Amino acid sequence: MKEVLRRLLTGVVFVLLILSAVFLSSDAYDFLFMVFGLACLYEYKRLVLLKGYYIFLGYLTLWWVFIYVTRDPYLIQTLLLLTLAVNVGLIVYLLTPQQKEFNTLQKYLIGLFYLGGGCIFLTMIPYQDDFFAKYLIMGIFIMIWVNDSFAYLVGKTLGKHKLYPAVSPKKTIEGSMGGLVFTLTAAFLLGKYAPVLNTTQWLILAGVVVVTGGFGDLIESKLKRAAGVKDSGAILPGHGGMLDRLDSLVFAAPFAYLTLIIYQYVS
Repeated sequence: MKEVLRRLLTGVVFVLLILSAVFLSSDAYDFLFMVFGLACLYEYKRLVLLKGYYIFLGYLTLWWVFIYVTRDPYLIQTLLLLTLAVNVGLIVYLLTPQQKEFNTLQKYLIGLFYLGGGCIFLTMIPYQDDFFAKYLIMGIFIMIWVNDSFAYLVGKTLGKHKLYPAVSPKKTIEGSMGGLVFTLTAAFLLGKYAPVLNTTQWLILAGVVVVTGGFGDLIESKLKRAAGVKDSGAILPGHGGMLDRLDSLVFAAPFAYLTLIIYQYVS
């Protein structure tokens, strides 16, 4: 009970911090996720035993260029393709039974695009023609939180069939399906009360976020299993590290961004 309470209190503080940044100003939101990205990279470095600090410099350079310098669509699309390519490679890594050892260059590129690119696109999502669409990014946060919470609760109460026991023994098919159903319900309500997207668009985005976020969660679990650790860090009591808290969100961000681009072209 004490552990559940500590986990709940940490989660509430974390959510309030993000809400405060979103509704305070776009600069506060940008800065918060720049810092979150640095924290995730620090934990990732420790997981994969990546030496040196060049990855931080690379991340901050990408951040400065894409958040503050350029809005060139071709450069953004190039970053998106690189980030998606690395993420697809990580899905292949997840589904490969054999344990793969990454070389130094691969570790660097994975950290730079999987985490750095993910945080950059998470920051870019709410910007629509220089307007900060706070309800759009809050909708994505809500869907991730609903999925995580109800996947845990449904899995805890009804879960019998393991989802991927070789990587994450506690996750169940029932939990994943429960998370999806409740997230689709949340997306339906967002379509009614947050008309930045229509209901169909929210529902499609919910499916993208749940599926890709689930992959992100499992990929981080496999990285931790390879490193022989339970959590990526201990910065968040009851939740482990920052990467433990943001793994789904960061991995899903470029896929969500791509979905929003498709919406613009279709409409």
